[in-house]
Order: sequence, then C-alpha cells, then structure tokens
Amino acid sequence: MRLQPIVEGHGEVEAAPVLLRRFAHVAKITDVTINRPIRRPRGKLVKQPELTKTIRRALQLGCDAVIIIFDGDDDCPAELGPKVHQWAASALGDMPCEVIMAHREYEAWFLASIESLRGFRGIRLDAESHPNPETPRGAKDRLVTSMQAGRSYTETRDQPAFSDVFSMADAYSKCRSFRKLTSAFGALLRANGYDIDPWPPTGWVAGSG
Repeated sequence: MRLQPIVEGHGEVEAAPVLLRRFAHVAKITDVTINRPIRRPRGKLVKQPELTKTIRRALQLGCDAVIIIFDGDDDCPAELGPKVHQWAASALGDMPCEVIMAHREYEAWFLASIESLRGFRGIRLDAESHPNPETPRGAKDRLVTSMQAGRSYTETRDQPAFSDVFSMADAYSKCRSFRKLTSAFGALLRANGYDIDPWPPTGWVAGSG
C-alpha cells in the first residue's frame, strides 16, 4: 500500500512519515510505503476547491490511500473533520481516505507522553505529562516549559525526533485525537486488504481523554 499524507506544517512533513511508519511496524506490516507528505497551509485544507486541487496532486503522485493530518486549533474536530473528509472523499472516488485533526495541536500527543521523552532533546528528567493534554492552547509553548532552561522547541527538528520516540500507548490513553489517528490508520490498512487484528494494539487502553 502506498499511503499519501497531506499535512499543514513544515514539521509534519518529516514527522508524519516517522509516526505512520511506527504504526506500520506495530501492526507488523512491512510493505507499506509512506509517500513524502504534501504540505498545504491550513487555510487551503479547509476550503473545498483548494483541497480538491491537493487531492488531485496526490493522485498524480500515485497512492492507494490518503490521510490528511492538521491541527484543530480552536475548531471542533467533530464538526470540521467530517466536512473535510466529505470533500476529500468526493475528489478521491473509491480510494479510501481519513482526516485527522490533532486537538488542539500535534504536540499535544507529546504532552500526553512526556515521561517517555525525559532526557531526550532537552526534556527535563522531572517532566510530567499534562493531565488534559488536548485542552490548553499553545501546546508548543507548554512543551518548552518541560525543557531544560535555555532550550527551545524547533518544529522542523524536534517534531520528527519526538515522533520517533514518544509513547504511542500513553498518547492513545490520553488523547482522543490520537485514538482517532490510530483507528484511521487501521481502517486504511483494512480497506487495502490487510488483516491487522487486533487493532488497536493489545495493551493500548483508551482513557477518558
């Protein structure tokens, strides 16, 4: 399966493939190819004409499924997500696609699992995960408060590195949007004929997030 990500941020261009390959590894699937993401500003992902152009580009590149990942910010994922999915599905026809809105930001998944990042790229050894990681605005800034003095968070460097290390099980437990991402990845695999039961992985327990 060739999976085409569409993302909004410069950091996600490198981070999303890292994370999606981790999902494939956990699912014990070895023949999934993650295409280099297509990056588009958020404003173009939430407008049907611009999204349709992006989908056409994905089809030109060649893929068997599409996954769209962008930050929810202040929008409600339950309202905007289905709308974007409907637009994408209309442009894709029978090709499977999923839309994931990280609520509120991709970095919330790191806040949910910060203990697994202790001692890595400046994260303090006493850093503690946020009790409600998807609630606060400014997840990037809150991530900096978990870093050693003088360290800053650089999206293009730190986001891919953290994506390769953070505890996906912790993020699954605490973040509704990460559970959505997990489910979406499984749905795309199944739509392409893969048997990945059990999914989500045994041991990943959904919490109250």
